[in-house]
Amino acid sequence: MKSLVKRGLMFAGALVLAAAVAGCGSSGQKAADGQKFAGQTIRFVASNHTYTDAIKPLIPEFEKKTGIKVNMESYFEDQLTQKLTVEFTSKSSTIDVFMTRPLQEGRLFTKNNWYQPLNTYLSDSQKTPADWKWNDFQKSAVDATTLKGNVYAVPIVTEWQTLFYRKDLFEQAGLTPPKTLEELEAAAKKLHNPSAGMYGIVSRGQRGAAVTQFSSYLYGHGGDFLKDGKCVLDSPQAVQAIQYYGRILHDYGPPGVTNMSWPQAQALMASGKVAMWTDASTLLPGLLDPQKSKVADKVGLAMFPAGPAGQHPFMVVPWAVAVSNQSKNKDAAWEFVKWMSSEEVMKKAQLAGNTTTRNAIWSAQAVLAKLHPGMADIAKQTGGIAVPYDRPVMTAVVEARDAIGDVIVKSIESGGKADIASLAKEATAKVNELLSKSGELSQ
Repeated sequence: MKSLVKRGLMFAGALVLAAAVAGCGSSGQKAADGQKFAGQTIRFVASNHTYTDAIKPLIPEFEKKTGIKVNMESYFEDQLTQKLTVEFTSKSSTIDVFMTRPLQEGRLFTKNNWYQPLNTYLSDSQKTPADWKWNDFQKSAVDATTLKGNVYAVPIVTEWQTLFYRKDLFEQAGLTPPKTLEELEAAAKKLHNPSAGMYGIVSRGQRGAAVTQFSSYLYGHGGDFLKDGKCVLDSPQAVQAIQYYGRILHDYGPPGVTNMSWPQAQALMASGKVAMWTDASTLLPGLLDPQKSKVADKVGLAMFPAGPAGQHPFMVVPWAVAVSNQSKNKDAAWEFVKWMSSEEVMKKAQLAGNTTTRNAIWSAQAVLAKLHPGMADIAKQTGGIAVPYDRPVMTAVVEARDAIGDVIVKSIESGGKADIASLAKEATAKVNELLSKSGELSQ
């Protein structure tokens, strides 16, 4: 401003000076109001999701504050992935901001350089002021959107493996929520009464769908899907986990469990036919809705139990928001990403029924007042110990899940008594072949 004033005095006299000062004041106010990208239009390609449902009515506030026009379009998740893939492959630059599933497409999109790396934005105090609080995001959530030290998206929604249980049945049986997998099996055995239409436990048993919920059992036994770019499903720890999962669902689960994904398992729990259910935390509302659940006032929530290797439930990011590497409006796009993932907006999304990724949200009184008792504490505790993935993180993840799911199904069908070691070795070879084809083996 001083240089403009000096120049006005030297070259144009008082009248020009006044105009210069007025112009400078207008420009300064414009910048102060966050309007330095005013007039730009960005395209936001989103998922049909409760998070976008929550923020869509708020977008005019962002537009008014920044002067940036947002054109939003939304699709079902598979349609979204297909649309993004087609447009990015054709080198289109019209997408500026998009929602992404890190575990489903993160590797592929990163490999193809479709994400704009965000490290330079996050480390620039001009582009990302300290009061936006990047360090407020849950560690496991940030890990889920970081690859080889590069942050490629901002995590917005999280979910974790948890234990739903019938408080009334536990009280009647003199049981407390299991803290270990050994106690989980004992409780399932005690509460299992098929002649009365009551089953001890349910979890996903349907081929590829089972893999994500099996993952926490795997980690608790000390196993993993991949290590150093190779499949390790044939490790002794992984084999033991597969046997355990198969045994409890065979011995204490409902009939037809190998055909069940989460909708079928949730329906059983909501109908009062199952004592325990291990699945994603985001499924709790379906159990608490008295219009849909016969046990709405009887459902308890607990941390996922510890295995022989400790307590290691998954905590994943089903959705994140990213800037397109092909965008011509990256700075304006980043302004929208910051706004969409800000504490203020995220709090409103959480109150609308989402489980979000900022630690501060889980301490907000308005949020706590709406949460199921204990959920906030479980979220915080899980966030500190969780594994940030619930499936093998690789490009051919769908095919890999099917290969692993085949072994899980055979274990359930046999009660863990099939030759799981040999089956796991076969699945390991299939997954390694997929990794080799995509150039990811040993990477």
